[in-house]
Amino acid sequence: MKDTIYRSNNISIQPFEFNEGVVGVFPDMIERSIPGYPLTISMISVMGDKFVQANSNIYDLGCSLGAVSFAIQQTIQNKKCRIVAVDNSEAMIKKCCKNNAHKKESIEIDFVLNDILNIKIINASVIVMNFTLQFIPLEERKRLIKRIYEGLLPGGVLILSEKVFFNDKNEDEAMIKLHHHMKELNGYEKLEIAGKRKSLENVLVPEKIESHLDRLKKAGFENTLIWLKCFNFVSMIAFK
Repeated sequence: MKDTIYRSNNISIQPFEFNEGVVGVFPDMIERSIPGYPLTISMISVMGDKFVQANSNIYDLGCSLGAVSFAIQQTIQNKKCRIVAVDNSEAMIKKCCKNNAHKKESIEIDFVLNDILNIKIINASVIVMNFTLQFIPLEERKRLIKRIYEGLLPGGVLILSEKVFFNDKNEDEAMIKLHHHMKELNGYEKLEIAGKRKSLENVLVPEKIESHLDRLKKAGFENTLIWLKCFNFVSMIAFK
């Protein structure tokens, strides 16, 4: 279904939430809104295949409709591991379970309805947070990243994708304008873009790249690389 949630005739702008209305249009919404999204998913599956360890867990934290989990599942066929996909949206998890019901794959996915702040992370070789941390309260992010580090096996990785902003005002404004122009070319009205932005205020809270890198270093990660950057969206891989 096409995303028309923020069309100009939808007057009331409510705080964004991953409800049934969003679930119904989510694939269209995210592909038209996040630059390089299909490439991000594809390359995360490549990295998952590279760094997965036998008899370990892969966590997809904030899995939404399971795009990351399903992509990794397809890539790492015949490797002994388990995928744990977690989201706090009941509508998202219900849809994931429905989509997964008739799959016959060698790697199983456990879809879990829970807040990722409450999830125990153990025996992990790959952990993915694909545009998830930005929805976590700022004061909880340090503790979560530290728990992720502690739950990773030696040689494990965290793949983190986020919307960001930049120290340089001109760079920040240029990236925002390019992102909005991309959305217009993808069929969104200017008022739709403004409405979506308003609904995300205080719900999606981006940070500077430097803040992410500093937090990861303080948590214990030896090295972090930015492997993809497109406008004001980045994806990093952090190594334990």
